[in-house]
Amino acid sequence: MSTPFYVSPQQAMADRAEYARKGIARGRSVVVLQYTDGVVFVAENPSRALHKVSEIYDRIAFAAVGKYNEFESLRIGGVRYADLRGYTYDRDDVTARGLANVYAQTLGSIFSSAAEKPYEVELIVAEVGNAPEDDQIYRLPHDGSIVDEHGSVAVGGNADQISSYLDQRHRDGMTLAEALRLAVESLSRDTNGGERTLTAEHLEVATLDRTRPQQRKFKRILGRQLSRLLDEHGASGAEKPEADGEEGDSGESSGAGDASGAAGKGAKGKGANGKATEGGAGGKDDSGPDAADGSEGESGSAD
Repeated sequence: MSTPFYVSPQQAMADRAEYARKGIARGRSVVVLQYTDGVVFVAENPSRALHKVSEIYDRIAFAAVGKYNEFESLRIGGVRYADLRGYTYDRDDVTARGLANVYAQTLGSIFSSAAEKPYEVELIVAEVGNAPEDDQIYRLPHDGSIVDEHGSVAVGGNADQISSYLDQRHRDGMTLAEALRLAVESLSRDTNGGERTLTAEHLEVATLDRTRPQQRKFKRILGRQLSRLLDEHGASGAEKPEADGEEGDSGESSGAGDASGAAGKGAKGKGANGKATEGGAGGKDDSGPDAADGSEGESGSAD
């Protein structure tokens, strides 16, 4: 009987970490930003059927990059945990901190187990509070550690470059339109320093909006509302229109003093997200099945 090769525990863990990081880096990035009325999630995701951003409970949302089948199982487990805890105790007892601890235990046990490969996923769990200082954002890497984030965070793809860009430009008190503009600008930058053009068809956008009268604060931004916000982003180089993050008329650029007379009125548009039923089971958002980027499917590859 041959003697198996010896690998030190440090080397084994380093190899597992490198394997997981490479899988995560192949996924398209997700950006999460705080703004004055809550938290906005922006993901580069051309698929309309598969989602990277999903609702977990009343005030809690989930975002992930990596292999879809792996983080989808984690999402479903989080929904079950939240529903059970809210039913057994109280809905206020379901918190992002408790959910992050559950995810950390799961990811940590899988990462340290030699019997199976580590999960190629990186998660973000966010909860919106009654005031901006009460918002909570937690990032969970593949090894199950928990990082408490403030202001902005990016995962997947070239997350380091995006995070550096956001740290320099994000500020407190941003409107939804300003936060979305900053998120799109950060996602548009590639590793070579160039810029790409991201349209509404390439983006998945959702918010946790503390101003919503419903008990459930999660809302997807789709269709005309998302296009209007991106149009405001495109027009911001010449004139700065009034940004309205929710339903209603988009701002009109007056065009006063402009020799070209470019005074255009923004088209009226209502939020295309639809309605959310109050007090429903956690994990059911307003736009259909929750999943992730189809290009990050079971093969784990993207881009």
